[in-house]
Amino acid sequence: MTPDLTTAAPVVSLKNVEQAAHNLKDVIYKTPLLQNHGLSRHYDATVLLKREDLQVVRSYKIRGAYHKMSTLPPIAGEREIVCASAGNHAQGVAYACQLLGLKGYIFMPAQTPAQKVDKVRLFGKQFVEVVLTGASFDDSFRAAKAFGDERGSTFIHPFDDLAIVEGQATVGLEILKASTAPIDYCFMPIGGGGLASGVASVFRLLSPATKLIGVQPLGAPSMHNAIQNQQHAALASIDSFVDGAAVKCPGQLTYALCRELLDEVVLVPEGQVCLDLLKMYNEEGIVLEPAGTLTISALHQFADRIAGKTVVCVVSGSNNDITRMEDIKERAAKYQGLKHYFMVNFNQAPGALRRFVNQVLAEGDDIIHFQYIKKNNKEKGPVFIGIEVKQPLDVDAIKSRMGEEGFSFEYLNGQPDFLALLV
Repeated sequence: MTPDLTTAAPVVSLKNVEQAAHNLKDVIYKTPLLQNHGLSRHYDATVLLKREDLQVVRSYKIRGAYHKMSTLPPIAGEREIVCASAGNHAQGVAYACQLLGLKGYIFMPAQTPAQKVDKVRLFGKQFVEVVLTGASFDDSFRAAKAFGDERGSTFIHPFDDLAIVEGQATVGLEILKASTAPIDYCFMPIGGGGLASGVASVFRLLSPATKLIGVQPLGAPSMHNAIQNQQHAALASIDSFVDGAAVKCPGQLTYALCRELLDEVVLVPEGQVCLDLLKMYNEEGIVLEPAGTLTISALHQFADRIAGKTVVCVVSGSNNDITRMEDIKERAAKYQGLKHYFMVNFNQAPGALRRFVNQVLAEGDDIIHFQYIKKNNKEKGPVFIGIEVKQPLDVDAIKSRMGEEGFSFEYLNGQPDFLALLV
């Protein structure tokens, strides 16, 4: 593949960002930049969180959406707005539609949690109509574009638009105005790249010595791979768990900006995101969505580099559906090596299960799932078993004892598609 080195990065004007801040002054909250003492102690650094989870729509997305829509040129007749989003951009556009009195059509994936759909309707009131279609953001995006093209509607892109980038860049202005000390590192989540492009542009102008780090989930590394390969291209598939940052292809404009401005783009495992999300909730009382936790999760990789430094993590949002918490806890436990799943074959004669429990499991091991998978053979059959252990290495002893006791088994933790059918 030929490296794509021809895409010139546009210039994000500080004057335009300041104008965006002026446009937004009566619309958004100037969210606080707060030191988190738990993270600061853990990393021996001054860790500041830019709390966009406290924004009026619980994410930064209102900034770009309102700025873009408020600066559209006048047209003859009634302007109609169309957008596609998995959640946060939809809420930002819906709220902007309400404030500006514009009719909006919001396209969202069919499986979008009801909590997010309800929020879009709440913020948009009578001005918006939600259209649930497609299995992913990309499906919804294509449907929204086709709908808008047919009707002549104005499409509000979630990230690949200079006015959107300038609106998101106001996050960077607020950080630098609020900080009382030079900032050594700034961590920014990346989905399509609008936030990182805007914040990085402001920092390069006003705080050029700051190390700028973009963060993506391991299962959706679109910007990371594009920059590594020097080629703007779409991924064949992604893990959509971190839905606020699960984008197959970064923007053309945002790719050019991030490639030029960021010092590094790093990836964090979804399991680590789940662990940190639960920790922030349990220890700090901060409710975050997975994408809003990305920058905090990235700190683990930078522990040696950030000691003694002033670090900013942009916490991008808190639109998390409570029904996802069991899945989040499950992913966190598997990532820690505490939950393990097996398909075990053993004789169904009396005593087989007792022998498995007494001889294979040790004190502290706990069966958390047990499901017999029926087969025609009535003497033997596979059983799906979930086991929770106290220490990650305990699973090795369980595997060894199953072999010693004559239980044939298949270990399933590395087979997420199969597990999804059973757990």
